[in-house]
This record gives sequence, structure tokens and C-alpha cells, in this order.
Amino acid sequence: MTNSDEKEDEDITVSSEFFRLLILGVTLIFVGIIVLAVASFVFGGQISSSVVIFIGPFPIVFGSGPGAIWLILIALIIAAYMMKNHRMEKLEL
Repeated sequence: MTNSDEKEDEDITVSSEFFRLLILGVTLIFVGIIVLAVASFVFGGQISSSVVIFIGPFPIVFGSGPGAIWLILIALIIAAYMMKNHRMEKLEL
């Protein structure tokens, strides 16, 4: 028998509570983006934003607005702190 003959169809089951929380989280993110966009158009204020995306251990940072530099610095400090703690946890094991 080869490996392909031994493979069986395996169903991946996801609990309904996890799926509901996932949908709720994605919905809240989109609602927040819409609220920020509408607020900037209606009130005409300046909004600063920044995003940190982790792909493995590498952070990708985006920012816009007058306060973006501070937001990016804070995000990078938090990211460095999280990476340091994660590395320390691995060393303790």
C-alpha cells in the first residue's frame, strides 16, 4: 500500500462558539474601520493610524497622519516586548 491509499478523508470540525467569535471579531474590525472613516469625513479632523502585521518574527509597519510616527514607535516597542517575552518563555522550557 502506498501513502495515498492509506490517506482517509478527515473532516476538520470547528466548534460553533469559535466560529461565532471569529465572525464577531471580523465584523467588529470592519465596523470600526467604517466608524473611523465616517468620523473623519463628518468632523473633518485629522486621524492618525498605524498597523503592525507580523509575518513570522518580522513586523511590517504602516502608518499615516500627523501622529503616525508616535503610533508606529509605540507599536514597535510593544512588538519588541512581545517577542522578548516569547523568546524568554522558549528558553525556560
